[in-house]
Amino acid sequence: MNQYIARLANIAAKPTRTIIGLMSGTSLDGLDIALCEIDGCGVHTKVKVPYFTTIPFDQHFKDLVRAVFSKKTVDLELLCVLNPWIAVQHANMILAALKEWGINAADVDLIASHGQTIYHAPKILHQKKIFGNATLQIGDGDHLAVNTGIITISDFRQKHIAAGGEGAPLAVYGDYLVFSKLGENRIMLNIGGIANFTFLAEDLDVSKVFSTDTGPGNTLMDAYAQLHFNIPFDKDATIAKQGVCNNLLLKTLMQNDFFDQPFPKTTGPELFNLNYLNNAITNAQLMGISHYDVMATLNSFTANTIVAALKQTMNIEKEYVVYSSGGGMHNPLLMDQIQAQLLNCKFFTTNALNIHPDAKEAVLFALLANECVAGGNIPIGGGAADIPMVVMGKISLPG
Repeated sequence: MNQYIARLANIAAKPTRTIIGLMSGTSLDGLDIALCEIDGCGVHTKVKVPYFTTIPFDQHFKDLVRAVFSKKTVDLELLCVLNPWIAVQHANMILAALKEWGINAADVDLIASHGQTIYHAPKILHQKKIFGNATLQIGDGDHLAVNTGIITISDFRQKHIAAGGEGAPLAVYGDYLVFSKLGENRIMLNIGGIANFTFLAEDLDVSKVFSTDTGPGNTLMDAYAQLHFNIPFDKDATIAKQGVCNNLLLKTLMQNDFFDQPFPKTTGPELFNLNYLNNAITNAQLMGISHYDVMATLNSFTANTIVAALKQTMNIEKEYVVYSSGGGMHNPLLMDQIQAQLLNCKFFTTNALNIHPDAKEAVLFALLANECVAGGNIPIGGGAADIPMVVMGKISLPG
């Protein structure tokens, strides 16, 4: 038997597995690295995160990825060489983190790599009759495995699509396994480049569990801040607070078929980008609007689309607890606007659940890797196309 196959079998049989979860989102802030200790599998899963860090990407890395990200026409040679190159950069970051933590690579069982999303194309966006849902993440798993010496599981979204899903959001699986609680209606709200949430019913009825994108999270605000203020993002909403939300522009931004689609649904910067914003400004005849007012309006746009989606989920006679994660939860104006419109909700971050809110997505992919080797089809969704019961991830061996 191949030594790594034997090792994989031993890992699957262990009561506790040490898995590094990786996440690099569309905001391109950096690589989130979460070292997770995962006990059990399925509904018996328990997770601890003794170490977490985010290693920032330098400007050269960001420029290379942005050259191929969310574009219909790209340099195919650059895309080709970036696939292994990104994996090597991620591998170096992992090894640097392990060295800082005083942990040997040999003591890590698995790497769970999300990769870098280059293009997300659900059918509701591309609308090409002969093609189904599609998505592409690069950062090759084989290169990660070889360069770290750690068995790597990657490319999780393809199985979800193959089984009838849209490839996103995948948070529902880990959220269900780890965060469900009897007697509490929970909403796991993640505000990254795109905002999404998972609903977990208080009676633990899996047929009620679902996850969906709501629309833009930080993606439009970040892109506008980079273009007009030469900063990566609007830290503490400093810019947005200096402007005033323009209601006409906000109304125009809200006019898109995406918001009328039923749950669950997915989207990305392929739709919500600066062209989308510029078209809205033109349609509203607001070409002279100040940059500060645009930032204030984009902040309200994200807040209102999140609130509208959550209200579709809620019974106004019941209470809900919202646990926030992702970069957007650090935006005080955004969170204030969301909370002001959801008076039947209590708000916490996932810190209250012993998961660092910036680490949550990386942890979720570690949980998917754990299920890949030690679990099975996650018992959620009943096999429906929107939440297919599947094992996700491709396995790459170091040798």
